[in-house]
Amino acid sequence: MDFDDKPAEALFRAEVRAFLEQHAVRKSDTHARLSQGAPDAEMVRRAREWQAVKAEHGFASIQLPKKWGGREGKPIEQVIYNQEESHFDVPRGVFEVTLGMCIPTLLSYAAQPALERHVKPALKGEEIWCQLFSEPSAGSDLAALRTRATRDGEEWTVSGQKIWTSHANIADFGLLLARTNPKIPKHAGLTAFYIDMRSPGIEVRPIKRISGDHSFNEVFFDDVRIPDTQRLGAVGEGWSVALTTLSHERLAIAETGGPTFADIFRLCSQAEIGAKLPIDNQAVRERLAEWYVQTEGVKYTRYRVMTALSRGQKPGPEASIAKAVNARKLQEIVAFALEAMGPAAVVSDPTLALHGGLFQEACLYAPGKRIAGGTDEILRNIIAERVLGLPGDLRVDRNVPFDEIPTSGSR
Repeated sequence: MDFDDKPAEALFRAEVRAFLEQHAVRKSDTHARLSQGAPDAEMVRRAREWQAVKAEHGFASIQLPKKWGGREGKPIEQVIYNQEESHFDVPRGVFEVTLGMCIPTLLSYAAQPALERHVKPALKGEEIWCQLFSEPSAGSDLAALRTRATRDGEEWTVSGQKIWTSHANIADFGLLLARTNPKIPKHAGLTAFYIDMRSPGIEVRPIKRISGDHSFNEVFFDDVRIPDTQRLGAVGEGWSVALTTLSHERLAIAETGGPTFADIFRLCSQAEIGAKLPIDNQAVRERLAEWYVQTEGVKYTRYRVMTALSRGQKPGPEASIAKAVNARKLQEIVAFALEAMGPAAVVSDPTLALHGGLFQEACLYAPGKRIAGGTDEILRNIIAERVLGLPGDLRVDRNVPFDEIPTSGSR
């Protein structure tokens, strides 16, 4: 495992730092609190402007070919850039799906005219994409999706519903996975497309979160017409396209955001939440020690990912380990902090609450981190099968035509 940058990586990191110092503001303690809320119009505007600045200076997407506006850099360089940008107060969370999942998938499967039309506008912040995968009956078991695409000459007609679609309300285009053949096993009957989100027959409905804002959406398709030229990959090979997209997603979901161990340690070291310091209590110190060990374990697991990327290798399932640990740790830290605050925990106004309401806000989104991008159970299956080599789950629907798989409403 490598712990230090190679010379070329160190030079790249210095270049990134110089760019960020010139064009962005470094976070202070007051800026360290990143809202998990939905991007409003002002945030989208700022994100587009920042993306344009990055594109102008060659940092819009590190790995993309130079012909599309990228640097043809290595995956480790994208990791380095993300690390350095996290220290600056810049808008994030708008283009991650676009450039981290959708555009790389497009580059793998789309025809040249589509790439010429869509890649550069996305890098410049002119177009936003979303990922139209999950459905009410197909979340962790994505291949169980029921949105239907029926061929009609040189077009396809799509009807169905997607759910939990991040940023569908602001997206210009989306990656769509639909069922084109229900007479064969579920994984084989899928086809992937990209779609204009302003096409007739598309309705986007916001899903409000407990905090009152929304970044998730339901998307309904009512006989939406898609040209066959917008198909990605061959008919029936949509599952392979989806795996390409999900492989990029898995690397991104390991980050769950704050509050971090440093935040809970700071809280427990302050006397403002009681007559005695919480850290003076042995049980509190035991919990802190446990979270510290988990934090360090995830950090060094990430080093394994970075080492693989630095050596030109593909990372293994380490991202699943990090996400499985981080999501649970986040929820535990938040619950503990609110209990330690006592009555002060009910104050959520960031101008009045302890630590700017960091833990109160996190209480509202932390549970969802254990679902988004793979539930705890799915991640544990991945770790059990791909890391520990344990036998896989029994899958009774293997090799069964999709329309013959029993459902809750069938007899």
